[in-house]
Amino acid sequence: MYKLYYSPASASMVVHQALLEIGADHELELVELAAGGQRDASYLKLNPLGVVPTLIIDGKPMFESAAILMALADRHPQAGLAPLPGSAERNDWYQWIVFLSNALASTYRFWFYPASLGGDELTPPERAALQAKIEGIWDKLDAHLGEHGPFLLGANFSAADLLLIMLMRWSRNMPRTALEWPALNRFATLMRTRPSWKELYQREGLTDWTGW
Repeated sequence: MYKLYYSPASASMVVHQALLEIGADHELELVELAAGGQRDASYLKLNPLGVVPTLIIDGKPMFESAAILMALADRHPQAGLAPLPGSAERNDWYQWIVFLSNALASTYRFWFYPASLGGDELTPPERAALQAKIEGIWDKLDAHLGEHGPFLLGANFSAADLLLIMLMRWSRNMPRTALEWPALNRFATLMRTRPSWKELYQREGLTDWTGW
């Protein structure tokens, strides 16, 4: 059994949904971010970065959402979260997970946590630059999905799509939500019909951006 340290709607969301897609036995341990639970000494022993998620795999903690997705795909090949190892599609899968993690998720961190840039809030130039970068990424993803969709790997769903839908959801309160791009909108409509998405919302008590 896995144990997932999570906080609703945070970066743990994608790991939680992956576990539901797999159908793997797991338990959830809530980390109260608002109360500083991520900085508790007992939690820092598991995750020295003081963030969520942390997934306990065979008694050993693992962090970083993208890395956890890759590990789960390897451990549960029957779930179809990744193409076959050694295939061209598998290489594409690695590419998209790393791109979403490095280019998009890391930029979001500056948007949501201005202290990462050294201030209490974003300056207008910083805000404009981050918005432009995120929207430029939506441009690229929309063009790719429009030509090669409906999923990032074409006809086949994968864990990379779980990462993308979570990051799209994070745009819901930005000046332009990812749903304003047509191919991304179609992708979101498709992804939000998955039973795992509905189960995730029920378990985490989420109500916005449901899509149903």
